[in-house]
Amino acid sequence: MPPMAESRIDSKSAAAAIQRIAGVSAWAEQVRRSIELVSVHQSNVLIIGPSGTGKELIARAIHACSRRATRPFIPVDCAVTTGTLFASHMFGHMKGSFTGATSATLGCFRAADTGTIFLDEIGEMELELQAKLLRVLQQRVVVPVGSHQELPVDVRVLAATNRDLAKEVDAGRFREDLFYRLNVVTIRTLPLRERPEDIPVLADRYLAELSARHGMPMCTLAAPAIDVLQSYAWPGNVRELENVLERAVMFSSGDEIDPDALTGLMGSGGPVPGDTSGTAAMAAAATQGIVSATPLPGVFRVEPKLRTGPANAATPGAPAAEAVGGDNWPTLADVERVHLEKTLAATMQNKSLAAKMLGIDRSVLRRKLKSYGLDESTAEQDGASE
Repeated sequence: MPPMAESRIDSKSAAAAIQRIAGVSAWAEQVRRSIELVSVHQSNVLIIGPSGTGKELIARAIHACSRRATRPFIPVDCAVTTGTLFASHMFGHMKGSFTGATSATLGCFRAADTGTIFLDEIGEMELELQAKLLRVLQQRVVVPVGSHQELPVDVRVLAATNRDLAKEVDAGRFREDLFYRLNVVTIRTLPLRERPEDIPVLADRYLAELSARHGMPMCTLAAPAIDVLQSYAWPGNVRELENVLERAVMFSSGDEIDPDALTGLMGSGGPVPGDTSGTAAMAAAATQGIVSATPLPGVFRVEPKLRTGPANAATPGAPAAEAVGGDNWPTLADVERVHLEKTLAATMQNKSLAAKMLGIDRSVLRRKLKSYGLDESTAEQDGASE
């Protein structure tokens, strides 16, 4: 097969792809620069980092900035490409080569010919399959299942993993020759907790995407909400941040997200730099008054603040209340309202399930929601969830 004809790089598309790597941290700047440098070459690139840190986003940016940008980009999840299906999925098969093969297929490598193939979660691939992949990378040919003919392919290989492949090699779980074949250029991603200055930028971008793509209200983050987000350790990284923000938009009553709208279970995510106990992030968030523990070790809930009622009727008949809480002591109605809100959030606004969890009749729940002004906020979801 003749070499791929070079095509011109679309500078606008390339710039847009690089700017998808959002952030103001030194890491974000370095990664954007690295993408510009490696994209113009044909070398294999290994992207290493925790799950949810944008490894595929980096791979797509490299492809978009390369001379292969107008050619196919084929992502492959190596964690699910296992066993006997591997060769067919990756290299294709001939019609009639096995039971059920009613037609011929190209396979991922041939589909990516003259373009880029992205091998995601490469560290999960079985040893036997690693040997088959290595031969393709070395010889640049594939043999479809049911055929003996070698077919040349011109493919740039980008791979990603959340594992330390050097340690996997030492443990005998990853082939050393395949590791060196892939590890020509390495780009490392950082967990979100190590670059909190990027959180406001990422949040603003995702909130704008929610509004434009899904028709959700355009919201901004209040300063106290940003403080909470930057104090949290984010074990799920950017993916978890996006989930929290999407819930926050749904639960916000206005166009500004305050800490009350940051609902949902959030794990401590382990230690943060300089914190040997792993609790500093949650302790900092707790100063906002919205974090409480759950029965699960290391897992916390960010929940609405209690709405306080009128001053505890500072009368001679209420000295005990003033002694333990004063004006900030919640009334029984305050506690019931917050419990109703939490139950609705836990059931995704399903009133029938909420009534069952609360041990009350559905008509009783409706009356209580109406009395607290919660019926309008859940009416739309109620019809869809039941």
